[in-house]
Amino acid sequence: MSTIKSIDTQKLVLLALFTAIVIILQALAALLPVYPFTLTLVLIPMVVGAALIGTFAGAWLGFVFGTVVLISGNANLFLVINPAATIFLVLLKGILAGAAAGVIYNLIAEKRKMIAVICAAIICPVVNTGIFIIGCYIFFLPTIIQWGEAAGFSNATAFIFIGMIGFNFIFELGVNLVLSPTIVRLIKYRQEKINPE
Repeated sequence: MSTIKSIDTQKLVLLALFTAIVIILQALAALLPVYPFTLTLVLIPMVVGAALIGTFAGAWLGFVFGTVVLISGNANLFLVINPAATIFLVLLKGILAGAAAGVIYNLIAEKRKMIAVICAAIICPVVNTGIFIIGCYIFFLPTIIQWGEAAGFSNATAFIFIGMIGFNFIFELGVNLVLSPTIVRLIKYRQEKINPE
């Protein structure tokens, strides 16, 4: 019984630690001058948290990420157009990205831990960006068309993929893939601490 309580306490402490990391990293990212959107630096702690603690932790960390984006002003371009849709979209994409990382990791981890980490590291930015793209089409398309035309793009799709998300998505996916071996080491270390041989 005390072992179960100890593990639960450890998970809560880990979740608090990852929550603080997400807040700090996303607040720092808000200071980086990247146009038109801030780089997301929190996907790695979301993946690690989801793998170490569980899918709920990934979803929670995604919610925290979304909340910091809203508070920091990173979503202001969209908030002035449609506040309710912006809040919904920013929180939803974070929550689903973190949860998806946890689900994918848990589905594959028993058989191949490295493959599980790589898949979770890929799915997290894909879901985050994918939900953002879908939201742009549903809630903001007329504005996106105007922005695209002003930036010299022939259509909204080209502007979304090249002008808005291209660099950010490639950067986020690349960082996740490069750091995947580190994630595996962190997970192995954590599991060895819980279940010493």
